[in-house]
Amino acid sequence: MAIKKYNPVTPGSRFRVAVLHTEVTTDKPEKSLLAPMKKSGGRNRTGKMTVRQRGGGHKRRYRIIDFKRDKDNIPATVKTIEYDPNRSAYIALLVYADGEKRYILAPHGLKVGDKVMSGKDAAPNVGNALYLKDIPLGTTIHAIEMTPGRGAALVRSAGTAATLMGKEDRYAVVKLPSGESRRILMTCKATMGTCSNPDHGLETLGKAGAKRWRGRRPRVRGVAMNPVDHPMGGGEGRASGGHPRNRNGRPAKGAKTRNNKKHSTKLIISRRKTTN
Repeated sequence: MAIKKYNPVTPGSRFRVAVLHTEVTTDKPEKSLLAPMKKSGGRNRTGKMTVRQRGGGHKRRYRIIDFKRDKDNIPATVKTIEYDPNRSAYIALLVYADGEKRYILAPHGLKVGDKVMSGKDAAPNVGNALYLKDIPLGTTIHAIEMTPGRGAALVRSAGTAATLMGKEDRYAVVKLPSGESRRILMTCKATMGTCSNPDHGLETLGKAGAKRWRGRRPRVRGVAMNPVDHPMGGGEGRASGGHPRNRNGRPAKGAKTRNNKKHSTKLIISRRKTTN
């Protein structure tokens, strides 16, 4: 992996820091694993804007990812490592021994020609998907299921990884990237290794237009609005706006928003680290 800092030959390149994507091996995706993506512009079925700051952006096609890794005990070969415009991590195209092709989230260090497998007979090597009960303690994992058979839900972003800390009765204790430690059923699957593209967090777009290419429209600060538009709006001169609030008046920074009656609360051993 490598990053490039551009020379300030234009205002847009002055602050730009880009990831070179040296791990990507092709720019042509597998056609059989593509699906259309329809844009909503933040509008719901009645045309009402329900999500702000959405719209525009480059046209995309969805890559169908195998988050379940349910093709057990059949070896597969990595054919390509590809860029996916719909996520921060890279994806890998697998060709199974029976000829079937599937995309998976590419772990860091996975290369073209490597062999991967899922299931109870798989070795604890990078890219293999195993049940948590079969993974050695202290192992770095990603793409973790929360419900058996439902598919990976946790640790899917670029450069992220969790650690298997222990095993208690039916549960495995996993420390997540946020710092939270929680119990997950040992019949859930996880993939060995760290998620690819670890330099993603070092990227700087450099100009507002690059954000528009990604489908993000400008965001107006609450303190710049009128009182009718936002609880923090109005005032004489450049008023601070008072306590941070969202448009509905709920505290925006530091207030706990998790429902304490949530069923999964009893599975959390220690909460994520916060700055408060």
